[in-house]
Amino acid sequence: MGYKNIIFEQEEGVAVITFNRPKALNALSTDLIAELSQAADGIAEDEAVRVLILTGAGEKAFVAGADITELATYNALQGKVFGKKGHEAFNKIQDLSIPVIAAVNGYALGGGCEIALTCDFIYAAENAMFGLPEITLGLMPGFGGTQRLPRLIGTNMAKEMIYTGKMISAAEALRIGLVNKVCPPGTLMEEVKKTAAEIASKGKVSLRAAKQAVNGGMNVDLVSGCAIEIDAFALCLASEDAREGTSAFLEKRKAVFKGSLTG
Repeated sequence: MGYKNIIFEQEEGVAVITFNRPKALNALSTDLIAELSQAADGIAEDEAVRVLILTGAGEKAFVAGADITELATYNALQGKVFGKKGHEAFNKIQDLSIPVIAAVNGYALGGGCEIALTCDFIYAAENAMFGLPEITLGLMPGFGGTQRLPRLIGTNMAKEMIYTGKMISAAEALRIGLVNKVCPPGTLMEEVKKTAAEIASKGKVSLRAAKQAVNGGMNVDLVSGCAIEIDAFALCLASEDAREGTSAFLEKRKAVFKGSLTG
């Protein structure tokens, strides 16, 4: 389907969603969030998509936050509805069975930082800036920032960012473990697509199982997490990809994975 606020592209198993409101620094409007939710639904049903990349249009911003022109008009009930819709869309991205990579090409503030946190990992351009500045507006993060950021970088570091509303550079984000890699702006998408292609060449069943094991294990104790891993590992052994991978190893050839979740 056609979109007005995002661009959806797909090639060789790698899909790219580009937030496309560059004049508003790709701010998260109600319409953009609805389109993101619809795109996530389509990706979840498309066997051909094996990796998803999120990025922003233009050279200044990944997503600079929620659309303040909308937010300023909301009462508490409207704010709750807006927050709920944001959480629902973001959860759909996080819950995709395929790996999702954020290519942060500029400002990732507020909701922009929060949508990046739903991804499996983040690559950032050298000029990228991260932050949760809602506190400077008399607000607080409302799209998962108070929950996902502490789980990624630790409670104390997250509290400092949330309480002060300060922005941090890509280099600092790398130091504290918020991002995996920092690239020159001109090579960011090349590096992300290179990693995406490497991941896409792997078995889709094992990728899904690994993602579910990691994400599921984050919210339980170690013993329960290991039980999740055992079950996921066993299911991988029943897949066509496992038969192909082990056969290829024994036959000293490169494995060719089909990427089907049904076999």
